[in-house]
Amino acid sequence: MIDVLFLLLAAVVVVPVFQKLRIPAVLGYLAAGIMLGPHTPGPVVDRTIPDILAEFGVVFLLFAIGLELPLSRLQAMRRFMFGLGLFQVVGTTAVLGLAAYGLGLRPESALVVGGALAFSSTATVLKMLVERGETVARFGRVSVAVLIFQDLAVVPLLTLLPLLASPETSIVQALALALAKGVAAIGVIMLLGRFVVRPVYEYVAASRHPEVFTAMNLLLVLAVGWVTLEAGMSMALGAFLAGLLLADTAFRHQVEADIEPFRGLLLGLFFMTVGMALDLPFMLTHAPQILLVTAGLLLGKSTLLFALCRLSGLGTATSLRVGLLLSQGGEFAFVLIGKAVGLSVLTGETGQILTSVVALSMAVTPAIGALAHRGASAIERRWGAEAFGIETSDIKGHVLIAGYGRVGRAVARVLTRQGIPFIALDLEPQRVSSSRAAGLPVYYGDASHGGVLRAAGIERARVALVTVNQPALAVRAVESIRRQAPDLPIVVRAHDLGQVERLERAGATAVVPETIEASLQMAGLVMRSTGVPVDIVDETLDALRRDGYAPLAGPKSVSSGDD
Repeated sequence: MIDVLFLLLAAVVVVPVFQKLRIPAVLGYLAAGIMLGPHTPGPVVDRTIPDILAEFGVVFLLFAIGLELPLSRLQAMRRFMFGLGLFQVVGTTAVLGLAAYGLGLRPESALVVGGALAFSSTATVLKMLVERGETVARFGRVSVAVLIFQDLAVVPLLTLLPLLASPETSIVQALALALAKGVAAIGVIMLLGRFVVRPVYEYVAASRHPEVFTAMNLLLVLAVGWVTLEAGMSMALGAFLAGLLLADTAFRHQVEADIEPFRGLLLGLFFMTVGMALDLPFMLTHAPQILLVTAGLLLGKSTLLFALCRLSGLGTATSLRVGLLLSQGGEFAFVLIGKAVGLSVLTGETGQILTSVVALSMAVTPAIGALAHRGASAIERRWGAEAFGIETSDIKGHVLIAGYGRVGRAVARVLTRQGIPFIALDLEPQRVSSSRAAGLPVYYGDASHGGVLRAAGIERARVALVTVNQPALAVRAVESIRRQAPDLPIVVRAHDLGQVERLERAGATAVVPETIEASLQMAGLVMRSTGVPVDIVDETLDALRRDGYAPLAGPKSVSSGDD
């Protein structure tokens, strides 16, 4: 009980302090664990029970990752996930593994070192992206795609570790056996999920007992994990597959909410046990070696990722940000290193050095993220906004917004809320710079130029919206868009009725007179307030719109500040 109290007290005291200092919570848990470990003064917690419970933190984390990967999401991000992500993991594993082999490690040990250090910190990077509102930015989306593939790649590596520990099994045999077992397990569990798990969940949900539903979630995770464990694989693999079973069901969000407390608490406990294992005197003794390996990891991963991003067609600034942001080691490295040491694939000293390197690289991630932001901003200031034909080459079915002023921003916010992608063009440099700094897909460009429209993917767009504030420029933009995309719907903002006819002749599909439309909305509110039924109000306003606002025009269209 005393040990449990110390664990909870350390988490409650240390982690909030780290968050106040804008330091990732993961590092807070590591620091709390160091305080309770045998290598620092103060209370020492027996690790027997925490180690057992901490393993379930990884199990629930992988279950949550499986829940977040419905087939629709996997398909939307497939290019960078299975292209860039695959080459990053394989390339980094090969380069770092060869380096470790060159330093004298056995082939199986070198493979584990390369694989463990290939992963980046999902928890740290996602927290930074969310805090800065950069998940919708180009580099944010690419980073998330790579992180998802890394999370997927953890599963076969965890399965591979026990096979590498067997001296009579070659690496090729271990890889082949791991792949065969993984495919068989996925096939069997997916079949059971379709014909057994989903009907059982429907039955449990119909009982309307929340505690029974939560019990069902725990039963699924632990039962599938136990099955894969008995088959010679890891519980983490089973938990991931269990999450995939529910990712496309109507129960996904409730399951995620029920699992969140268990995942957060047990994962925090996992990081605390890692902190307890960090030997500060050892780190001080081996400081030059640890610093050198850390610098090599950060430089090597960022350089390789930058090169892969450029080969994937990404711009210089985006490639720089992705490379630096994902250059650190990740939380799954702790899992792999700990298991490898336990299975004697790695020596205790090597494991301690690698654990120290990963922790140190995660600690400097916020500073590296700030460096990446400044470097990317300097590139864009020097050469202007990057060639957005490259930046936006994978976006399709988007809305092209010409003019990112008051109206354009309002429409963009609505589109973002609905998950509809957009690309905006604007001719105000300060507005473009501030939007780009916020990670928004806003680029400097004249929408009346065909080359700019083609670079913005006009042929892949779903609809074009013209909101520019200059009538003549609006007409030219509509004419140019219509030439480039004869069948594309074009919605245009007009100040008053006087512009409607000109814009329609230019090729606009629909023209919305701003002042008249505001008057209609006010009239609708007045009619509803006087008791006119809602359907009659809507029918009246729609009739005026269908008539082209003609009944409202009068003898002359007037445009003034009083409209």
